[in-house]
Amino acid sequence: MYAILDIETTGGKYNEEGITEIAVYKYDGHKIVDQFISLINPERDIQPFVVNLTGINSNMLRNAPKFYELAKRVVEITQNCILVAHNAKFDYRVLRTEFKRLGFDFERETLCTVELSKRLIPGHTSYSLGKLTRKLGIPISNRHRAAGDAQATVKLFKILLDKDLDKTIIKESIRKEPRRQVEPKLLDIIEEMPSITGVYYIHKENGDIIYIGKSKNIKKRINQHFSSDNRKSKKIQSLVSAVTYEETGSELVALLKESEEIKRAKPIFNRALRRNIFTHGLFSFKDNNGYINFKVAQVNGKERPITTFTNLQSAKSFISRITEEHNLCQKLTGEYKTKSSCFNYTIKKCNGACVEEELPDDYNKRKEYIIKNHSFDNKSIVIVDRGRAVDERSAILIENGIFKGFGYFNLNYQINNIDVLESLITPMQHNRDSQHIIQSYLRKNKRIKIIRL
Repeated sequence: MYAILDIETTGGKYNEEGITEIAVYKYDGHKIVDQFISLINPERDIQPFVVNLTGINSNMLRNAPKFYELAKRVVEITQNCILVAHNAKFDYRVLRTEFKRLGFDFERETLCTVELSKRLIPGHTSYSLGKLTRKLGIPISNRHRAAGDAQATVKLFKILLDKDLDKTIIKESIRKEPRRQVEPKLLDIIEEMPSITGVYYIHKENGDIIYIGKSKNIKKRINQHFSSDNRKSKKIQSLVSAVTYEETGSELVALLKESEEIKRAKPIFNRALRRNIFTHGLFSFKDNNGYINFKVAQVNGKERPITTFTNLQSAKSFISRITEEHNLCQKLTGEYKTKSSCFNYTIKKCNGACVEEELPDDYNKRKEYIIKNHSFDNKSIVIVDRGRAVDERSAILIENGIFKGFGYFNLNYQINNIDVLESLITPMQHNRDSQHIIQSYLRKNKRIKIIRL
């Protein structure tokens, strides 16, 4: 029995995607005997390019069920089935990730129709679902939607089954991800770890730190290091002798501390994080008509960005969001390349700055508000976040645009004196990485408390 499926996701960072739509057809080798199709509320933003590709947007998913509400049905329809998908490695990984978030270990045997097609119908220049179905004369509707792509995969799989006369290639191609056994010494280390937010340090036998990381659940993260079978994890498993940790309570403090500690200790398995963790920035300039324009560009050290991003896609997502939230002109945010009016103007979502109908002073006020809220320039603030205990809070101090450090205070004592606050602060280095970490965290956590000094 086969469960032929397709999923659509939010896009984004590896293993951080959320499922937006799923379609599963239970297939007995001759006909479909059961099916399950549903939109899913991923509880996270959808990347703009994915919205353009699939047509699925956040408004469509607002009232859709969340994955945990559908998980039982997914388990039932795939029970005792081999999962079949076009690029099964992707669909299976994303599906397993969703179940892991629920604390459930979802395991199935899998078949990939890309791999099977290369073996059974060789000679094609492309094995993408769209091009392959077109070449084979398979009708496909609702392309890039779960049901449409899954139905096309069913028809493709029928052809592949017919071509595998001895049924040997199908059997040889079945994959199963084996459950890895964690060594006893690693299990002992995991057992000692707490489920808290903080920074952890992995040491080898002589005490040297080989890896530094942060997590909102240290025990869970260490378990992932010790049960994963990728190359880096295997090397860490072979060298680890002990793991120490420092509780921070606040994820922001953990991020800042992790960044500084990696720069100081330079652990051998943190090579990627020693470099700058941002690549793109948001910049502004005034055009000849007096309007403030935004542009996204690579950070080069010459121009000072308003705020920074880890990649181009997150920068574009930010631009898209502020354009909608603040009724900005797509042309003047660089989102819509045109010499005339922007698209939003045609649907009355832009007040006409692109065609000089809205006065520069009126338009620029909204842009200046964004710049003020997302820039560090000359800003003196205290960011108040979670502490290590119920009656404690963390305080991250920024003075005249410079990150000074962090400290903790008891809720019974009001911090209303800058001198008292500075005495509680553990000094830390201000650099572009720390500035990026803080700005990125504030963008994602809008409800966090900020005290302006």
